This record gives sequence, structure tokens and C-alpha cells, in this order.
Amino acid sequence: MATFFGEVLSVYSRAVEEEEDEEDENEEDKQIRRELEEKREVRLLWNPDLTASLKSGDKLPCSDLIIAVGLNAASFMSVYVLSSAKWDRVGHASVWNERSRAISSEDSPCIFYRHKDNPSVLICLVTGYIAEDQQFQWTEKVFDSLQQRQLSVTVLSDSFVAEYKTADYVCRGSAPFLRSLHTSGFSDQPVCHSLEQPNILTGLPAAVLNHCQVHRIAAVVYQCYSDVIGPDSISMETFKPALTKLGRSIQLVSSPNTDILRKALVAVLLLSCGGSNGLI
Repeated sequence: MATFFGEVLSVYSRAVEEEEDEEDENEEDKQIRRELEEKREVRLLWNPDLTASLKSGDKLPCSDLIIAVGLNAASFMSVYVLSSAKWDRVGHASVWNERSRAISSEDSPCIFYRHKDNPSVLICLVTGYIAEDQQFQWTEKVFDSLQQRQLSVTVLSDSFVAEYKTADYVCRGSAPFLRSLHTSGFSDQPVCHSLEQPNILTGLPAAVLNHCQVHRIAAVVYQCYSDVIGPDSISMETFKPALTKLGRSIQLVSSPNTDILRKALVAVLLLSCGGSNGLI
């Protein structure tokens, strides 16, 4: 542009400046997004011996994987199975999201246990929130760590009975009760009625079942519908028939004492709130 005195000046378009600002902002947004994605990445942290085995290219032997998702399911496994002292804690998942800020193994919403006498039997307790965008990650990483030949997966999950859709109010009033859903590769007879339409599985149980269906792994989900929001002994006992098919792999404690029950319930509640715990 020529001035009154004939001097030539450069002209900057506001539109160009705004585009440059947007590019800078976009790059900044991308960096924030990358950092957030990295922070939200699910990480599995195993004990040193298992870590060494995985790094060498070997996968963990696993014939039975039992995943307990939710307060009642996790409490049931803690009281009726893990209290037998035949289990070693072998790993945990690091999960960070809008409802979980766990940064230590004690605060982890996901803990793995292995049977001392039969190392091919694994239990996973999931007591915290795993976001929708993390469920696929979690499922892929867990199953990628395991030998999948002749693998059988059992998922125990709990849900509030108000989410159960039925025209039979008598059925809803009989809570707690079990419903099941399984993959086409599951050949056993489920211990309860199938989940009726239009009911569906959601969350981590759905992600696990979908993965197992795609990879032709025998899997079944047993969902307990309860009328109690928190963990309670009656809802916990509803899961008992679900483990009868596992035979000697899982030995249920017939009559856990009151102290074990109380400690397990408190520990699971602390875990669900993101606090440290004394879980069995």
C-alpha cells in the first residue's frame, strides 16, 4: 500500500492473522489432546516374574478367567473365594479418567489374582469406573497378555433393578436375581435365565463379551439385578450358582465369618471411592 509520501508499506490481513491464531490454537489443542490421551491410556502392571515372562514373548497361561465388575460382584469374590488364602495378587491396571484418579497399586480400580496351586486360573476385580473410551483398551490389553487356547471366561456383574426392562412387575420385585448372556462358543448350560430383550449389557461386561465373540472365546456374563445400591450379603450370594460350573478351579468358602465379610465390604467401598484399601 502506498502512503501519502510514496512510501510502500506491507499490509496484513486480519483474516490471515486470525487463521494463524487458529493454527496456533489448533496445534495447542492437539498437544493437549495428545497429553490427555496419553494420560487416559490403560496400563497393565504385573508382578516382576510375570512382566519378565511377557517381555520374553510368552503369554500368561490361563484356562479360566473370572472378571468381577461392580461392588457386589467384587465383594462376592473377595468374601467367598479370595478369603481362602490360596490366591496371590499378581498385578493391577492403572486407569485415569474423569471419575478415577488412581495412581498407585493400592488405589487401582482393577486388581488381578492368581491361584497358588493352579496358576492358570486368574481372577480380576474391577471396583472402579472404566470410561467408555478405555473399555476397548482394557479388554485388548488383558486378553493380549493371556494364552487364549481353551480359555474360558466368566464375568460377574451387578446392576440396579430399575434398569431391568420387563412388563412383569413380580419379576422385578423378586430382586436380587441373575440373568445371563454368552458367546456362541460357550457350550455349557447357563445357571439362570438368559437376559431378555430389550435388555442389553453395557460397559466393561459388554466389551469383554463382544471381544470374546469376535475371537471365538467361550464366555458368559452373569448379571445380578439388585434393589440395593451398595454391596449387600443377599445380592452377593446370588452369584454362588455362577461359579459351580468351574468345579475344582474355584472353591467357595461355605460360611465366611462376619469379620471377613465386614472387611471385604469396607475395602470394596474404599476402592470404589478411589481410596487405599486392605483388600484380601
